Amino acid sequence: MEIRSTTDEDREVFVGTLQAAFGRFWDTPAEGRGVWWSALEMDRNLLAVATDGRPVGTAGAYSFELTLPGEVLVPVSGVTTVGVLPSHRRQGVLSAMMRHQLGELRARGEVLSVLTASEGAIYGRFGYGPATYTRRLTVPRHRSALAPARAAAGADGGSVEVLRRAECGAVLEEVYDRYRRAQPGALSRPHRWWDLGAGQPPVSSAPRYIAVHRDADGVPDGYASYAIGDPDVLTVDETVATDDAAFTALARFLLSHDLVGQVVFKHFPPDHPLRWQFEDFRAGQVSDDTDWLWVRILDVPGALTARGWSTDGELVLDVDDPFLGERGRHLLTVRDGKADCVSTDREPDLSLDIRDLGSLYLGGTAPSTLVRAGHVRAHHPGAALLADALFRPERAPHCLHWF
Repeated sequence: MEIRSTTDEDREVFVGTLQAAFGRFWDTPAEGRGVWWSALEMDRNLLAVATDGRPVGTAGAYSFELTLPGEVLVPVSGVTTVGVLPSHRRQGVLSAMMRHQLGELRARGEVLSVLTASEGAIYGRFGYGPATYTRRLTVPRHRSALAPARAAAGADGGSVEVLRRAECGAVLEEVYDRYRRAQPGALSRPHRWWDLGAGQPPVSSAPRYIAVHRDADGVPDGYASYAIGDPDVLTVDETVATDDAAFTALARFLLSHDLVGQVVFKHFPPDHPLRWQFEDFRAGQVSDDTDWLWVRILDVPGALTARGWSTDGELVLDVDDPFLGERGRHLLTVRDGKADCVSTDREPDLSLDIRDLGSLYLGGTAPSTLVRAGHVRAHHPGAALLADALFRPERAPHCLHWF
């Protein structure tokens, strides 16, 4: 079997192989606009080719920026379009592609890669760990009243305008870019994605109403993409806001929509305060609580020194990477929000798999949780609490982007 890079001339065979791997038929041509694969970077994709010359597997990558704790932006590869023909599964094709791809990503100098997993049991063995989470919030409109804030707060002073998706692409792109630069776990949405309509709404050009919030000076600082379907359900694709006041104003607008029985917020951040703002705390019903962005550490010292930190301290991590056959012990020293990470022979505080370090990296998973789950070993009683304090971000990570 050969694993080779693709070019633009391979687009049709690449998309066709991926279709066959998933047993799907997509009527849109491989080069068509307005479909998610139109943003494929063909110079970053791989084909696994059998000895008879037949393509049997695919793997790709997008070029993104990821926001880390401390509002640090780093380049990452968003792994995508991973599939193997049913006739060639469990023959080592997937493992070979993943190992080849990880080597290429390291050669690019990137310290981590990310993906969204179609199945939760596949990617852990390749070193990826779930790092951000999302959920759905359903609110019956007759219970959706928001309570007045009990702490002193100024009036919002802004306004909400309803536009159609086709009227406000530039506004969506600008507001999302401001939002993602301050939100840990958020990925960039390159201009070409918006231009091609590559992705899910509101990136795609699918018909949607967009509620745009403007601050007191008329500057857009938030939006909500939504549509009303049967039976009388207003479904919000995503709510993006640069501050809590804009989010609350958009939520108030959506929850007061006429001729709607309930409002469903997709991709609702797990730590968001909206549930606390209802007069009836039980009004918002949470469902579909699931993982979203998975992180794979490619360079342990490079990744740990890239992000910001909010607590000083020292931690010795013994990290095993069984898929790549590597192991290292690292002394992490944090001072004044910045980290130093060097090899050490000191006794470890924690021993963990590379996938677990990926889950901890953005701060969305507490080290003590994985200690209690039996995945991370704490070598002394205070190790888990120390790690919790170090890895805890000022703001919980969340990712909206689908790829």
